[in-house]
Amino acid sequence: MKNILDKIKNRKAVISAVSLVLFVGIVFWAVNSPAVVGASASDRQLPIYCVQREDKTVALSFDAAWGNEDTQKLIDILNKYKIHATFFVVGQWVDKYPESVKALHDAGNEVMSHSDDHAHFAQLTADQITANINASNDKIEKVTGVRPSLFRCPYGEYNDTVISTVNGMKMDAIQWDVDSLDWKDLSADKIKDRVLKNVKSGSIVLFHNAAKHTPEALPGIIEGLIADGYTIVPVSQILLTGDTTIDNTGMQCPVKK
Repeated sequence: MKNILDKIKNRKAVISAVSLVLFVGIVFWAVNSPAVVGASASDRQLPIYCVQREDKTVALSFDAAWGNEDTQKLIDILNKYKIHATFFVVGQWVDKYPESVKALHDAGNEVMSHSDDHAHFAQLTADQITANINASNDKIEKVTGVRPSLFRCPYGEYNDTVISTVNGMKMDAIQWDVDSLDWKDLSADKIKDRVLKNVKSGSIVLFHNAAKHTPEALPGIIEGLIADGYTIVPVSQILLTGDTTIDNTGMQCPVKK
């Protein structure tokens, strides 16, 4: 009987010890958990992914870094529907295709910066970022007569240094909330379905000027958006004016007063 009681006491002692360890572990986790990290991470500087709007307005954007085969096709499609988009172009692309840059601008589209050489900006210093963007801006302004006010990070990569530097240049850093995935060579139907399924008021949609099936997909996307009551504008026109903030999802919102 004594042996049984001793075993019970020992078992209770073990359970108590395990409970204490678990309690200490839970307290330690609570103090050092991702929620705490998330609280500081919420202070991270973000680009604009989308805009808080209730008026069914969306913006179409295209990145141009390498090929140029379909740029004129895209211009013609946009002209057909009497809408304009924003083209984020790399400075080296401007060097190769100045006539296309001018054609984009002359057709009423925005030509904005996508860096000078498509570098990994999160690996650059603030001075390097400034020099890189200015080089791109100079080239675009020389062709269009308009200095870019918007910047899109190559590869979508950024950190606090990138965003603070861009903002310090009096430019807005622009991301996207709807990726067409045209760069994956999806079929035209899949590109169209993906965009129309995910778009909402205030969305910024990402395309690429040299993606294989984008020209084929674009008319159906435009027609689908218009049929659903959307107004399509360049990125600068979807942005809010006045006092704004960017929430932890990257949505540009008006400052509540």
